[in-house]
Amino acid sequence: MSPRPSRKLIAILRGITPDEAKSVSEMLVEKGFDWIEVPLNSPNAFDSIERMAKHLGERAHIGAGTVLNEDDIIRIKEAGGTFIVSPNFDIDVVQQTKKLNMGSYPGVLTPSECFAALKAGADALKLFPATAIGGVNIQAMRAVLPEATDLYAVGGCNPENLGEWLSYGVDGFGIGSALYKPGKSVAEIAKSAEAFVEAFDKHV
Repeated sequence: MSPRPSRKLIAILRGITPDEAKSVSEMLVEKGFDWIEVPLNSPNAFDSIERMAKHLGERAHIGAGTVLNEDDIIRIKEAGGTFIVSPNFDIDVVQQTKKLNMGSYPGVLTPSECFAALKAGADALKLFPATAIGGVNIQAMRAVLPEATDLYAVGGCNPENLGEWLSYGVDGFGIGSALYKPGKSVAEIAKSAEAFVEAFDKHV
């Protein structure tokens, strides 16, 4: 089993550039995010991953999101990435991730995808888009999934509704545009990070 976030919040930095990588990731770790995801559709994503991994060392896990094929997983591993997040469940992606001893977080939408992903070796499940699944459906899936399964809600989460999501049986969150957007200053990102950490800690 791969390590899990000490605080189950994953920062999704879609659109970040290598020039921002060090300052933004350093600040996020200081604010309480110890898992940081760089989606591969960001500019020079592999460069950003490498810079963050080298700078943060043992202080944080750096991974990649929007990972759709096996070749990219190898490049992410070589750049220092430790976990893989996808918007979908692809058995080949999950199995290649585990073959390389990395954390696997595939996106799922239905109970069938949940169980198939776990059978393939996924470490946790990304409920995406969480708003499309809805709280009632998450509760129903939570009731039948193995108790140790971590569910991460991604999409539509903000500091004001984290408590509600947690009440449905969600364990953690992938936080994207509500935390980081291209053009947002480090100070603004820091303020958002503080709000998410405070809201999460209040309800767990």
